Amino acid sequence: MEIKIVKIEKPENINFILGQTHFIKSVEDIHEALVAAVPGIRFGLGFCEASGKCLIRWSGTDESLIELAQKNAKNIAAGHSFIIFLGEGFYPLNVLNTIKMIPEVCRIFCATANPTEVIVVETQQGRGILGVVDGFFIKGIEDDDEIQWRKDLLRRIGYKF
Repeated sequence: MEIKIVKIEKPENINFILGQTHFIKSVEDIHEALVAAVPGIRFGLGFCEASGKCLIRWSGTDESLIELAQKNAKNIAAGHSFIIFLGEGFYPLNVLNTIKMIPEVCRIFCATANPTEVIVVETQQGRGILGVVDGFFIKGIEDDDEIQWRKDLLRRIGYKF
């Protein structure tokens, strides 16, 4: 058994969702769920098939995001994992519950734009995701000014009123 760290390769401003599912049908179900949840959404999806041909299955609405998903899925190479890259201006917040409600989706490891490392275990049989490192070390505890900054930010970008 060997533990490996796989760095997610992506542009800084691109959000992604990393998860695990259990069926090849997930590729079409995730695609349909995303386009139904947010009309005009741009995304790329890569899915690591865990049996049979063991291919990276894929879908999406944006060629560059599809290529990004395929590349990262290949790097992770963990059975039944999937990765979705969202186009600029599209956020996990708007689709995450929709993805979670797909019957074959088992778990979400992260949904972020942060630099991310995926902790993968490799055995003689294959690979599995143990977890993720999402972002950086904590630098302290927010004070009153930081609380106000957070509240102002959420209102400025339209998530709170």
